[in-house]
Amino acid sequence: MREILGRRRSLRAWGQLQGRRFRARSGRSTHRSPTRSTALTAATEWQWPVVPGAALASSGGRGEAAVCACRDPECVVPGAHPFDPVLLAATADEAMVGWWWTNRPDAPVILATGGPAPCALSLPAVAGARALATFDAAGVRVGPVIATPTRFSVLVEPYALEELGELLYAQDRVPSSLRFHGGGGYVALPGALTGAGRARWEREPEPGADGRPWLPRMETLLDVLVEESAATPDTGSRLAY
Repeated sequence: MREILGRRRSLRAWGQLQGRRFRARSGRSTHRSPTRSTALTAATEWQWPVVPGAALASSGGRGEAAVCACRDPECVVPGAHPFDPVLLAATADEAMVGWWWTNRPDAPVILATGGPAPCALSLPAVAGARALATFDAAGVRVGPVIATPTRFSVLVEPYALEELGELLYAQDRVPSSLRFHGGGGYVALPGALTGAGRARWEREPEPGADGRPWLPRMETLLDVLVEESAATPDTGSRLAY
């Protein structure tokens, strides 16, 4: 219990320090543009490359589907993907990131996964909630988890394609509802309004030894994520929160 309380105090102090640093740089309150704050924190504090997302042209309503700003009628991730600029432009450069979100203060923040940034595993929200309960019961530490009403994305240490292939080969079956975001992939960071709802932290980042968010290794979580994903078809199941 003392360890948990100490970790919470450390996390709170870490977040407060980042908020003060951001306000000092920008000269404005973070609540005016939460996505700009997220982008600058990810890029300058954590050295994660980011790029503005496409955003939504219409969030939908009364049974209507959300419309992505990319205007592709078949867009499968409305509001939650790179568009202009493309993913290859993702950077951790403070000047570039600040310029992007000064001009587009409400643009979703898209994290380019792999390389210097975390990789991610995403799964249906119901399966993700069960997986977190399983990890907690077993005392397995989980890093940052991003949630929308339909999916959870678990951030992990960067992994190589060869490493992923070996781990998946050892599995009897890997369901298609479990998706892998490695080099060349991306996830929308919290604050983004997507066609599935707004992204948020289900598990907030905790500081590691280098001051950046602590990340688990993929192999410590994979078995449970595979098992829970296999038990939950990817039907767009939603969680209320």
